[in-house]
Amino acid sequence: MSQELSAVTYLVNDYDEAIAWFTDVLGFALLEDTPLSPTKRWVRVAPPGARGSCLLLAVADTPPQRAAVGQQTGGRVGYFLHTTDFAADHARMQAAGVRFLEEPRHESYATVAVFEDLYGNRWDLLQPA
Repeated sequence: MSQELSAVTYLVNDYDEAIAWFTDVLGFALLEDTPLSPTKRWVRVAPPGARGSCLLLAVADTPPQRAAVGQQTGGRVGYFLHTTDFAADHARMQAAGVRFLEEPRHESYATVAVFEDLYGNRWDLLQPA
């Protein structure tokens, strides 16, 4: 038996705003944008070179969902973006306006820096050691 985590739901305020941020700022690929109804879409984005996993962008449409946008992991780092070229990606992301919360640091497991996405969720950009 084999299993794989294929998608993680990621709450957003607006599909187009989130697509633009993930594709233009982070350089993700838009894998799919399929209308499901007048208000719902099936939108998947993934970093370049991803091997199957992606974020499923979902517009928050209830009060609890809207309250969770930007707080999906309670203020902790909840997303981990691996890279094979930390310095280049860090520089590109800074130039695109990504807000890093710390200077890059070298840990035993990786070079890492925490950044915030457009809603304030925290991510690690990291290059494994």
